[in-house]
Amino acid sequence: MMLDKTIIKVRQIRSGLGRKKSQIATLKGLGLGKLRRESRLDNTPEVQGMIGKVKHLIEIINID
Repeated sequence: MMLDKTIIKVRQIRSGLGRKKSQIATLKGLGLGKLRRESRLDNTPEVQGMIGKVKHLIEIINID
């Protein structure tokens, strides 16, 4: 039986310039890196941890 994974859509709203290298790497890991870039990700504990690390730089968008 396969579980239906939820998809999260995130958008970068603040620049990574001047941030710690680990936060810049986390943005790249989320598929971001430039302002207003969006990415769709599976809702996993790993992704939730990455989102928590850069929550001040991104926003989560509702998918209808």
